[in-house]
Amino acid sequence: MTATTLETLAAAPAPAANATRISRKAIAAAVAGNAMEFYDFVIYAYFAVYIGRTFFPVGGEFGSLLVAVATFGVGFFTRPLGGILIGSFADRAGRKPAMILTVVLITVGTLGLAATPSYASIGVAAPIIVVLCRLLQGLALGGEVGPATALLIEAAPEGKRGYYSSWQIGSQGLAVAVGGVFGVSLSLLLSPQQLADWGWRVPFLVSLVLVPIALYLRRCLPETHGGSNESSSRILGATFRQHKRVLVLGVLVSASVAVASQVGNYMVSYAVQVLKLPAAVAQSSVLVGGLVTFGFGLLGGVLCDRYGRKVVNQVPRIALMLLIVPLFLWLAGAPGIATLLCVTTVLAGLTAISGAAGMVTVPELLPIGVRSTGMSLVYAISTCLFGGTTQFVVTGLLAATHNPLAPAYYVAAISVVSVIAMAMLPETRDVDVRR
Repeated sequence: MTATTLETLAAAPAPAANATRISRKAIAAAVAGNAMEFYDFVIYAYFAVYIGRTFFPVGGEFGSLLVAVATFGVGFFTRPLGGILIGSFADRAGRKPAMILTVVLITVGTLGLAATPSYASIGVAAPIIVVLCRLLQGLALGGEVGPATALLIEAAPEGKRGYYSSWQIGSQGLAVAVGGVFGVSLSLLLSPQQLADWGWRVPFLVSLVLVPIALYLRRCLPETHGGSNESSSRILGATFRQHKRVLVLGVLVSASVAVASQVGNYMVSYAVQVLKLPAAVAQSSVLVGGLVTFGFGLLGGVLCDRYGRKVVNQVPRIALMLLIVPLFLWLAGAPGIATLLCVTTVLAGLTAISGAAGMVTVPELLPIGVRSTGMSLVYAISTCLFGGTTQFVVTGLLAATHNPLAPAYYVAAISVVSVIAMAMLPETRDVDVRR
């Protein structure tokens, strides 16, 4: 699908509506695509234990899981490339064609993951195909967040940019919650052997049903940026030259959210592998974490519109930094569904509030002509450097030290970095985003 084809498809006029309804449709379209794409991407993490056994038959207690989460991390390393290519495309051609392109790419990657035969069936070709699909999914997600966040901010009424952009965090929570529903349901309905043989593929196949809906909603989006005559390379160059400080600090601000989110996604594998809890109990943490992220993410958007971006980002981050080690100590000492869900709730809730404030800060600091590119780069680089390595680092630390507090120490250390970075950025609640 060429850029010209995408621009033609995206140029279809949206149905006439008043400003409020257009804004709501903008939220619905961004949420539909973002939720679908994050669902497809993170569902891999939820079933990493089974995927590891299917495609990576490595020996040892942590062998196949370690390789599986490493492959999960591979998908993060194409995010910066997606941010560069699709983010700059959105600044050059408009938000709509870029957002349609990401849906197409994530669909191809997901279909490949769902349909790939096991290592036992086709040998080394299986893990190669899985890695290629992860790379394609990463490319799509690297280019998704920038255009979608830019559109939500540009379409938002005055004084509600934080709330509108917080739907990016909220939609991720919806994706996590739906993944949790599938995880718990499949764990209860299928035997462990059935789950390992084919059950883990079902959630990937189901997500493909949503593709036509996401494409339709995005085709009907209002366009908030008419594009630019500048080439993508010039847009990218201008972003780096003129906004380097914002980009660097933005990456560091986003680092703690990336790490904490991936630790939250990792809780299923942690509960099964380290705490030795049943699969159904472990998967319930996903459902709770998703619902908490949805609710607290939107709450964070409301709060940062009322009190400002900085305080709403920093206070929850400091609280998590202080609480995370005692919480994991409690969980390791008394593993069970109550302690698991309590720790998951605190981790997801504080991360979502903080993430909502961080999500709106960076694009508000960038002019409209490079907003999508800049936001895409910040998000993609932070998730690549920090989020993409989290599950591998945590699994490696657990395997090397057998210390169940390893994930907590990692979250606390990265939180310190993000709090300092946010303190170095200005307050953006009252800036003019039309510039």
